[in-house]
Amino acid sequence: MHNTITTLSIALAASLSIAPQSHAQDDPWLWLEGVDDPKALDWVRAENADTAERLETSPLFTELQAEALAALNSESRLPAIEQKGEKIYNFWRGPDNPRGVLRRTTLDEFSSDNPAWETVIDIDALSEAEGEKWVYKGLDCLPKQPEFCLARLSPGGGDAIVTREFNAVSKTFKADGFTLPLSKGGASWIDQDTLFVSTDFGEGSMTSSGYPRIVKRWQRGTPLEQAETLYEGNADSVSAFGTRLRSPAGDVDLVREGRTFWTGEYRILGDDGLVRLDLPASAQVGGLFQGRLVIRLQEDWERNGETLPQGASLIADTGALVPGGTGDIEVLVAPDDTTVVEGITINDNDILVTVLDNVRGKIYRLTPGPEGQWQRKLEPFPDDGALEIVTSDSETGNFFARYESFTTPPTLYYAAAGAWQPQSVAQQEPTFDGDLFRTEQYFATSADGTRVPYFVVAAKDIELDGSNPTHIFSYGGFRNALTPSYSGSYENLYGAYGKMWLERGGVFVLANIRGGGEFGPAWHAAALKQNREKAFEDFEAIADDLFERGITAPEHLGIEGRSNGGLLVGALMTRNPGKYGAVICGVPLLDMKRYHKLLAGASWMAEFGDPDKPEEWAYISKYSPYQNLEADVDYPATLFYTSTRDDRVHPGHARKMAAKMQDMGQEIWYYENLEGGHGGSSTNDQLAYRLALVYTHLWTQLK
Repeated sequence: MHNTITTLSIALAASLSIAPQSHAQDDPWLWLEGVDDPKALDWVRAENADTAERLETSPLFTELQAEALAALNSESRLPAIEQKGEKIYNFWRGPDNPRGVLRRTTLDEFSSDNPAWETVIDIDALSEAEGEKWVYKGLDCLPKQPEFCLARLSPGGGDAIVTREFNAVSKTFKADGFTLPLSKGGASWIDQDTLFVSTDFGEGSMTSSGYPRIVKRWQRGTPLEQAETLYEGNADSVSAFGTRLRSPAGDVDLVREGRTFWTGEYRILGDDGLVRLDLPASAQVGGLFQGRLVIRLQEDWERNGETLPQGASLIADTGALVPGGTGDIEVLVAPDDTTVVEGITINDNDILVTVLDNVRGKIYRLTPGPEGQWQRKLEPFPDDGALEIVTSDSETGNFFARYESFTTPPTLYYAAAGAWQPQSVAQQEPTFDGDLFRTEQYFATSADGTRVPYFVVAAKDIELDGSNPTHIFSYGGFRNALTPSYSGSYENLYGAYGKMWLERGGVFVLANIRGGGEFGPAWHAAALKQNREKAFEDFEAIADDLFERGITAPEHLGIEGRSNGGLLVGALMTRNPGKYGAVICGVPLLDMKRYHKLLAGASWMAEFGDPDKPEEWAYISKYSPYQNLEADVDYPATLFYTSTRDDRVHPGHARKMAAKMQDMGQEIWYYENLEGGHGGSSTNDQLAYRLALVYTHLWTQLK
């Protein structure tokens, strides 16, 4: 699914689950679950060719593809940066490096108008040299020790990664360094000669979700087979991993077993081994500040006669969380009706807290005062869009933040600790003329009376006659919050939607339905398991509100979702097909009878339920799109897109749904990229193709 708070890369199960013969007889399209089965791939190639044939004669597609590629390759794009010591790192894709280069510059040089970049790893050159289509997945270096880094690479873009030790000073891979073969999981530094390792150690070492369940400590110079086992989790858990949290007041080593997607157990590693921390199962440890743990609560915690509230962030002495220990726990940040904590960045001397206030971003700096009280300062950023702390210098507390809105290009700010005002250091050139459009936030009333917010981006002179082509994007799950974005969706698209949709006369809508994290853990929990239909009802209420306002009408309304959002739009079109004129269903879950048997699906049963339990299948079956298709119903024209190398959400979902609808005589468009992972693309060219396909479909159906 779309990433929530995870610390591990997630990876591909080695083989496909074999369905009982009875199910095979019930499902004539089961063979399409064979990811690399020749027959299934022949079907994929035929569908891709059919889609391409439609597009080759379309001047609109050609124009849209050119517009998308221009936005994605724009030299003015803000670089996604990470500060490592005195260096600023960035991963950059462009026409000369379609797979990208990891590059760096100095802090002073980055502040100049035209910084000079030094290449660290050229992924295109590496791919050519090794005959593998590598996708860069990150570089983890020891603080202040750039000689000791772990590079993560994926063949084709899936979650499964290869880990290789890399010297960022000499810019070379260490031939005799730490290396892990392809697997979900990975490694993290303890010190320069020791790693925590969670990977595929062989038969029985992975959970039913396809993630590592064993945590080991691996010393340099010893074979992986001799690494010391620290912890073994349960086979029916989601995953287990180890991490070192660092602070000037001392480090803390933790091992976490994720029992479900939302619950787990933390253990602190000391001289006497592992000791379980006394925390609610849903609590999340977010870091270490001056030797104290920062913890985020997802439910109320009754402790010593006191109620620590759901959604609060706490700071705790480790001694307060272990048997026989002593120490204090205090509330660092408490939520209110409209404000929730979105993220926490911990520095040596202060804590930065990003919050959402009615789905708009704000950043506070918290500093411990002389009397033990926390001093709280609101950093003066624009407050009508999305704010994200991009990277920070833990020693100084200085940080870079990115601001954007639906019509304002991303702007990078530098905020120095003690300064009155953040300084703008870079802004992307506009992809479209934002002055032509206005953004409004409205609230629709859902079936149970809940007020659900949504944003509308439309021309200032829009006519409210119900004729406007309208594109709704939503997600509604896994505690992910959708915020105002120059890309429209949560993908970094550099304003392409404004050129391809808004300037051509379209209206864009972002729907903040339940299941997401826009209003904290309770907003998410309201649509879990048997309450999933609340997310669907919220979306339907927004669609009805758009109709009542005269913004659009069903025949002009296109809906899009990907991953869990693909499940969302699949359920919506089968619940009420007459409400929509077109559907975009990306890397989706659709067969909810079998989702838990495919790749990482078992890890999501805490979100959706277990279809093997009759009482839970009873509510899942009411909305599972694949099972609820009916032969005598006219469904809106649907575009499915996925990736053969998606090792998180199985491509069989999209394949089977498309084949079933096609067999029913429905209009479907299908595109499966042969690489790209759950993101669906590995290069800007691939992404531009998919974006042009999406908007060609919408314009074709909704005009």
